[in-house]
Amino acid sequence: MMLKSPSLFRRLLLASALFGLPASAYAADAPSVVVSIKPIHGIASAIMKDVGTPTLLIDGAASPHAYSLRPSEARALQDADLVIYVSHALEGFLEKPLESLSGNAHQLELVDISGLALRHMREGGAWEAHSHDHGGHDDDDHDHADDHDHDHDHDDADHDAHHDDDDHDHATAAHDDHDEHDAHEHEEHEHEDGIDPHIWLDPANGASIAKAIADELGEIDPDHRATYQENLKKLLASLAALGNDLDNQLAPVRNKSFVVFHDAYQYLEAGFDLNAVGSITVSPEQKPGARRLHEIEDKIRESGAVCVFAEPQFRPAIVEAVVADTGAHIGTLDPLGADIDAGPDAYQEILKQNVAALADCLSGS
Repeated sequence: MMLKSPSLFRRLLLASALFGLPASAYAADAPSVVVSIKPIHGIASAIMKDVGTPTLLIDGAASPHAYSLRPSEARALQDADLVIYVSHALEGFLEKPLESLSGNAHQLELVDISGLALRHMREGGAWEAHSHDHGGHDDDDHDHADDHDHDHDHDDADHDAHHDDDDHDHATAAHDDHDEHDAHEHEEHEHEDGIDPHIWLDPANGASIAKAIADELGEIDPDHRATYQENLKKLLASLAALGNDLDNQLAPVRNKSFVVFHDAYQYLEAGFDLNAVGSITVSPEQKPGARRLHEIEDKIRESGAVCVFAEPQFRPAIVEAVVADTGAHIGTLDPLGADIDAGPDAYQEILKQNVAALADCLSGS
């Protein structure tokens, strides 16, 4: 009996230590969550704070429009309990991998959640001046914002007639008619796909995304539901305060015109009532033709556009050529936050970075 007592004593100590642990230590392990892009990963990280860390697929300056999964990322998808992405239109590289996921994996396609203000894709080129009447957000249902999109529509026939007579010489005039035909065909295809997927650039949509992620996590991981909801509450308060700060920062430059590289920012425009007048291209993988570049140059001059914004994911040569003879400045907008550290503050930092870039370039500072 004396020989067995140390073992019994150790068992009693172990039991005492276990019973002294907090209840959270007995909760199930954190779910394995994979997120496609950094701004959404930032929201998911904030919701999962103190529970776990989601896996980010696209970091740095890679573009979701043309991404290839590494073997380690494919394995992460296979092991995932939840995969969060924006839409098949944005992250086309995920379509086949998602089809092969196990039947137990949840998928959250954010463009389908309720509470978003959704906007239809616009064609590239010059847009008509808008009325600064973007209205509010519908938190109960999708708002496709058709009325706002009409403000940005342009008359292609008028542009074609104008540019058929255009004898301007341009550095990229070597683009042949075949290249331009391909560009327009590609843009028409993108336009037919419907909804603009860059939904996160409106903070009100960011709040809806956060709610959807918290609810989904609570469903697959009920042991941590209370933590997810508490983190959601903190994030929503942070986004509300941030939205007011960013709106005040942009107020002095709200009416100044600008051109973007590709049409990824209309949610930012609508959320803060900004005055974008055109994009160089719809899809960043498709080079614009010479006529498109002439059209944008004309729009810059006619509208008095102060800035043309490049993106770090793509070479700035086309932007530099467009602004060369216009007097407009070059700025940089980045919807993905290439140089921002991933983590629970990434979403807010991406919004801050883009608003600061707009305010700085449009104010001439």
